[in-house]
Amino acid sequence: MTRSRFPVSLLCYLILVGGCVLAVFPYLLTLLTAFKGPGQLFATAPWEPGLPPSTAAFERLFASGFGGYLLSTVLVTAGITAGQLVFAVLAGYAFARLSFPGRDALFWVYLSTLMVPAVVTMIPLYLMMQKLGLVDTWAGLMLPTILGTPYAIFLLRQFFRTIPADLEDAARIDGAGRIRTLFSIVLPLSKPILVTVTTLAVVANWNSFLWPLIITSSEDKRLLSVGIALFKGEIGVDYNAVMAGSLIALAPLLVLFVFFQRFVVRSVAVTGLK
Repeated sequence: MTRSRFPVSLLCYLILVGGCVLAVFPYLLTLLTAFKGPGQLFATAPWEPGLPPSTAAFERLFASGFGGYLLSTVLVTAGITAGQLVFAVLAGYAFARLSFPGRDALFWVYLSTLMVPAVVTMIPLYLMMQKLGLVDTWAGLMLPTILGTPYAIFLLRQFFRTIPADLEDAARIDGAGRIRTLFSIVLPLSKPILVTVTTLAVVANWNSFLWPLIITSSEDKRLLSVGIALFKGEIGVDYNAVMAGSLIALAPLLVLFVFFQRFVVRSVAVTGLK
């Protein structure tokens, strides 16, 4: 029986190893290319490290104003994430606990917007920002997503519904209002889903490319992803510097996921998602 299962197990492991190599190789390529010197990029195979390692690509990158892109991205990501978290918590709690006419219908209509590709609403959003005079402004960059996203509200609503209503009833008997109950009872019990929503918001806004590319044109409002895509050397695309920028952009997200992955898995399991 064991011998008959061995070929199947071996095949499964080979497929898993192959998938792992395909998934990890782009990150390895980014790391190796970022530390190659100008003459080492085409003189070595992609999977060969440059010897000795060189930081010239990082020096050229920051000399071109990359530090400003990084700072702008941090500030915009922090601002949008904070706004999404606040408004998504309020909306998720309202949909989970408050009773008002058309609550469920409104929730499912709002949730159905997840089926609409973002590129479909890009032009209408741009025209709205243009009419409001918000093109190439920080407000125009942040406004479309700062008020929350359907997915974040859905996750929070599902999690809040798992918290026993008796706890909130007991708080109201003691004289606590809705806001006090939310901040003193519900949110302390919702740390896993709050971490998950925060993590997803940071990743989405940190990697945002198309909307910042369309709505902004000034150098001082250029974000990380746009700056990397538009980075050029003296005679064309500087691949070493592009990979160095990609490595810097990638590192915080990997650290974020490593530290908070257990909260993400736990919250998704509790909300019933697969």
